[in-house]
Amino acid sequence: MKHHLVLRVVTKLMIPFILIFGLYVQFHGDFGPGGGFQAGVIIAAAFILYALVFGLEEARKVVPDGALRILVPAGVLIFAGTGVATLLMGGKFLDYDVLRPSDTGGQHLGIWLVEFGVGTTVAAVMIAIFFTYAARPHQIDDEDW
Repeated sequence: MKHHLVLRVVTKLMIPFILIFGLYVQFHGDFGPGGGFQAGVIIAAAFILYALVFGLEEARKVVPDGALRILVPAGVLIFAGTGVATLLMGGKFLDYDVLRPSDTGGQHLGIWLVEFGVGTTVAAVMIAIFFTYAARPHQIDDEDW
């Protein structure tokens, strides 16, 4: 891929916009279409594009396996921790009203935390799945084609 200069330059220009759009979807999800799952997929797509153009080893330098091992459970803990916090504050599991005293403040905070946890987990899992399958040796025989 080193000789595809145009592809490499265009990818470097596109990735920041893909990530910004993913963040927009993440933070706009509680007001309209979008949310954690969609944002996680978009953000993961940016890193997968990077890996496809610049190589798997370069992508692993950007997102090391250790970071993925932390981000996957961290997102789940954010999601579940929000629910446990509402239980400890006297509400039901994921009853956001107990998080803040205002009418909509608790709903907004609760949805934001849950969607952030989902987005973190989805992005990390998708990147981890891609890294796992991309690292496997290719075993295609001429007879299969």
